[in-house]
Amino acid sequence: MAWSERVVERDGVRLVCRDWGGSGPPVVLQHGLAGHAGEWDTLAQRLSPRYRVVALDQRGHGGSERHPKDVSRAAYVADVLAVVERLALERPVLVGQSLGGHTAMLTAAAHPGRVRGLVLVEAGAGGPSPDTPAAVGAWLDSWPTPFPSREAAAAFLGGGAVGAGWAAGLEEREDGWWPRFDRDVMVGSLAENARRSFWPEWERVTCPALLVLARSSFLPEREADEMLRRRPATRALCIPGTHHDLHLEQPGVLHSVLLDFLGGLG
Repeated sequence: MAWSERVVERDGVRLVCRDWGGSGPPVVLQHGLAGHAGEWDTLAQRLSPRYRVVALDQRGHGGSERHPKDVSRAAYVADVLAVVERLALERPVLVGQSLGGHTAMLTAAAHPGRVRGLVLVEAGAGGPSPDTPAAVGAWLDSWPTPFPSREAAAAFLGGGAVGAGWAAGLEEREDGWWPRFDRDVMVGSLAENARRSFWPEWERVTCPALLVLARSSFLPEREADEMLRRRPATRALCIPGTHHDLHLEQPGVLHSVLLDFLGGLG
């Protein structure tokens, strides 16, 4: 893999990125909750000959600060801006899956002049969803950690490309394989999404936007329809035979979709 590790520090929080280099227009990739930058490796490798691709381990995830005090939506957004500034990424296209897409949306809404385009992969304006933090916490509690091997973890986490993608984010310790995140940090990161929706922020997005949904999507159909009603210029498509982690299931298809969108930005 032809990427180099870059470290950005903001307010004492260490943020780790996979920088794929390249001299083309910048693209910043943001993973979802409990994920890691390596989920984007296949896609990043395919994009890097034509684009400057950077994948971020968001705060609380992967190689970045494990126990940040601030897990607000604003903190996640400020991290993206810090990476953009320190790595000199001029008006990047932000691509995010799930909670990473939500962060990308909020960044584009709050700083319209600094974002060239927005791609939401299985992400939307959402909320309120008061039951989600408890449900996610229960799911994380169900993980039989430590896993005896990455293969065992991959099987538990869904098998195939999805399970392998999740398992790649684990770290090996003396007693087995463990997540590179703290369960309570993950649950806390969902607190604002549980309380309210973000429709005003979605309406403030001014850059071209693409909504990519799975056939078996986490987004309710009514939410996707409302997103398009409020921003009719938004492009949207659904990838057949996919689920929430479609970036792991069909990176080749997503690559083609992104190339088409990026090429249309001029």
